[in-house]
Amino acid sequence: MANLNTKSVKQRTYDAIVIGSGISGGWAAKELTEKGLKTLVLERGRDVKHGKDYPTTNKMPYEFEHRGEVPLEIREKEPVISRCYAFREDAMHFFVRDSEQPYVQEKPFDWIRGYQVGGKSLMWARQTQRWSDLDFEGPARDGFAVDWPIRYKDLAPWYSYVEKFAGISGNNDGLAELPDGDYLPGYPLNSVEDYFKQQLKNSYGNRHVISARCAHLSKPNPIHLEQGRGQCQNRTLCQRGCPFGGYFSSNSSTLPWAERTGNLTLLPHSVVESVIYDEKAGKATGVRVIDANTKDVTEYYANIIFVNAAALNTNSILLNSTSSRFPNGLGNDSGLLGKYVAFHNYRARVSAEYDGLLEYATDGRNPAGGGYIPRFRNLYKQETDFLRGYAAGFSARRFQSEDRSGFGADLKQQLLNPTWSNWKVGSHMMGETIPKEENYVSLNRDQKDAWGMPLLNISIGYDDNDEKMVKDYQEQMTEMFTKAGFTNIKVTDSNQAPGLDIHEMGGVRMGQDPKTSLLNKYNQLHACKNVFVTDGACMTSTSTQNPSLTYMALTARAADYAVSEMKKGNL
Repeated sequence: MANLNTKSVKQRTYDAIVIGSGISGGWAAKELTEKGLKTLVLERGRDVKHGKDYPTTNKMPYEFEHRGEVPLEIREKEPVISRCYAFREDAMHFFVRDSEQPYVQEKPFDWIRGYQVGGKSLMWARQTQRWSDLDFEGPARDGFAVDWPIRYKDLAPWYSYVEKFAGISGNNDGLAELPDGDYLPGYPLNSVEDYFKQQLKNSYGNRHVISARCAHLSKPNPIHLEQGRGQCQNRTLCQRGCPFGGYFSSNSSTLPWAERTGNLTLLPHSVVESVIYDEKAGKATGVRVIDANTKDVTEYYANIIFVNAAALNTNSILLNSTSSRFPNGLGNDSGLLGKYVAFHNYRARVSAEYDGLLEYATDGRNPAGGGYIPRFRNLYKQETDFLRGYAAGFSARRFQSEDRSGFGADLKQQLLNPTWSNWKVGSHMMGETIPKEENYVSLNRDQKDAWGMPLLNISIGYDDNDEKMVKDYQEQMTEMFTKAGFTNIKVTDSNQAPGLDIHEMGGVRMGQDPKTSLLNKYNQLHACKNVFVTDGACMTSTSTQNPSLTYMALTARAADYAVSEMKKGNL
C-alpha cells in the first residue's frame, strides 16, 4: 500500500503549479514550460478550446433568439453580471452567474468573473498601455500606498518581450507619460477624432489624443502566424471568442504554445482550496484542490507555485491558506493580506455633437475603439485638490436613419436613401483610486460556497478623492469639448459601484519592506519564497492605464527569475 501511495504522490508532483489560466496564468504557463519545467495549470472552470468552443462567434444577429439582448428573467436573477457591458446574449456563457457564485457585499461591489480556461482573457476589452516612471514613482512622490520596489527600467524589456509575442497595435507617440512600445501598425483615428487631437494640441500642448493601443493583430508578424493566429478581421465581436486568433487570449496564444512544449498539464474543474505550507521545509509544497463536479479533494505538489487566480480570488486563496506558521493566511506576517485593494473609476462620461466635417462618415469598424487621452493631471507636480489623475477614452461616429413615414413609392425611396446624423462624440474617464486599508477583502467563515469554501467579504468604496476627480474630469472634458466647437454637451455620472471597471487590484501588494507589503520586487512572497503572485493582486497602486499588459510583463519577469533561482537551488 505504501508503494501505491508513493507512486500516486509522484504522479501528482510537478516542477511548477500555476493557479488560474487567464492572462497572467497563461503567461506563467508559457514561460515555465518553455524553460523546461513540467507545469500543472489548475483552472476552476470548464475547458474552452480555441476555435472549437466559441459557439456564437459566427452567428448573425437574427440567429439569436433575443437579437443579442439579455432576457428580463436573467437580468432580474443576475443583477450584478447583467450590468457588465459585454454580458449579452452572444457571450453570456463566458460569465459567472451571481446566483451560482455568491459573495458578500459589505459595500456595493460588482464582481465580474469568468471561470473557464482562458478566464477573462476571452472577454477583455484588449486595451494595452505601458506604465512610465511617473506611475511607478507615484506612491513615493505623493505619499500614498508604499513605494513600488521596481521602476520602468526594470519592466521595459519585459514589456517589449510580451508585446512582440502577444501582438499589440499602436503608434510610437513620443509621450513621456505613456512610453512607446514594440507595436504592430496602429488603427487610424477617424476625421473627427483626428480633429479633436489637433484642437487639444493647439489649445493645451500637453494634452493628447492618440490611437488606442490594443492587443489586435493589425498586421501579424511571423511569430503570430507560428502561434496559428491570423489577422484581425475588424469584426468587433471579440467577446464571443475570435476564431482567427485576431486578438490576444490565453486560449489562442500562450496556452497552446505551452502545450507544444510537452511540459503542460491542464486541469479544468479544479477549485483550489489552499496552498500547502510545510513547516519543517519552510516553504510551500503544493496545493489542495476540490474537484468542481465530484467535490473530491486532491493534493498536487511542486517546487514553484504561481498564484494567478485573478486579484480577488488570489486574495481568497492565500487568506484560506492557513497553518501554524501563517494563522492569518500564507505569507501574511504584516497582517496586510487582503487590504489596500484599489480599482479604476469609470463613473463619468461626457458626450456631445459636432456639425463640422460632414463630408466624412465612419467606414468599417475599429477594434481599438477610437482614441485614448493619456493622463494629464498632476504629472510632474501637484496641481489639483485631489491626488493622481485619470485617463480617458474618446471616440466619434455618425449614424444613419431612415424616414419611415408614408407609404408606397415615397416610402421605398426614403428607405433607400437614409440620412446621416451629425457627429456624435463621447468620452469616458478611467480614474486612479488610492489604495486604502479600509478597502479590503476577507473570508466569511459563517457562509460557504458549493465547495465548502468561505465566501469572500468585499468592502470597497469610493472616497472624497474620487469625487473630486470625477468633478475635475467633467469640467476639463467639457472645457475641451467647448474649445473644439462641440455642442449639446452632456455630462453624466453613472454612480456605478466599484468593480464594474473589472480592474480590481491589490491585496497582495509588492513593496520593499516586508512589514508594509507581501511581495518583493520579483513578485515573491517575502515570507514564502517559492510562491509568486503576478496577477492584479500584486499591484501596489493602479495608475490610470489598463492593467493587463503590466500583468503579462510582471509574470514573464517573475517566471524568468523563479526558474533561475530554482536552478541555483534557492527555491
